[in-house]
Amino acid sequence: MAKIVLNNVEINYPIYDDQHYSLRRTLVNLTTRGKLYRDTLSTSYRALDNISFTLQQGDRLGLIGNNGAGKTTLLKTMAQLYKPTRGSITIEGKVSTLFDVCMGIDIDRSGYHNIFYMGALLGLTRAQIKTLVKDIEDFCEIGSFLNMPVRTYSAGMRIRLGFAICTCIDPTILLLDEAIGVGDKHFIAKASARAKALYDRAEILVLASHSIDVLKEFCNKALWLHKGKMVMLGDVDDVLKAYATRPELAETT
Repeated sequence: MAKIVLNNVEINYPIYDDQHYSLRRTLVNLTTRGKLYRDTLSTSYRALDNISFTLQQGDRLGLIGNNGAGKTTLLKTMAQLYKPTRGSITIEGKVSTLFDVCMGIDIDRSGYHNIFYMGALLGLTRAQIKTLVKDIEDFCEIGSFLNMPVRTYSAGMRIRLGFAICTCIDPTILLLDEAIGVGDKHFIAKASARAKALYDRAEILVLASHSIDVLKEFCNKALWLHKGKMVMLGDVDDVLKAYATRPELAETT
């Protein structure tokens, strides 16, 4: 059974002096043997501060907050891309992340090569990918272009290919930074249905979004973040209602 537990998680980013990496500073240090400048940390930025919650099977958590509130940092921490400076995180179940449907595409290789390459990045075996090729072919609707290098594709074709590959998985825990979408009007209804099916297959969904409609449609819980801190965690409608009444905290910067 899938589960995520965060206990007093804190993430600090080190911040260096603006001139820390300048060529002039490096040359001066070489000629003065470091006597003029000292390479020291000036400060650090706390991106997450004392974050604690538990998610279990069936939970669909929406992350809300202004730009810089810590939503993306929290997603990457749950994806174990960032290690907490303090506190602990426990994950039970396989984590799948969809932060960019085109991430990992090699533009100099063919569409078919990328199906197997991106499938492997998503944790699928070659045998599993082979069973999905026909579905991906039919869904992305780019025909013989799958035999050609991706650099010959239009932007829309690249998105179709990446989208078709990324949405063929059966995730246990699914983390998304904004809901999956595509720009092609002809494709959007078909893509929306496929994205919804993907979200439904996940045992736990965590979705960061600025869209109130998206959060209401896909989430049963919401976590409101402000400057890396938890403002409110609870039922999605209750949190969104409170969020709307505090413009000084909800304002986008």
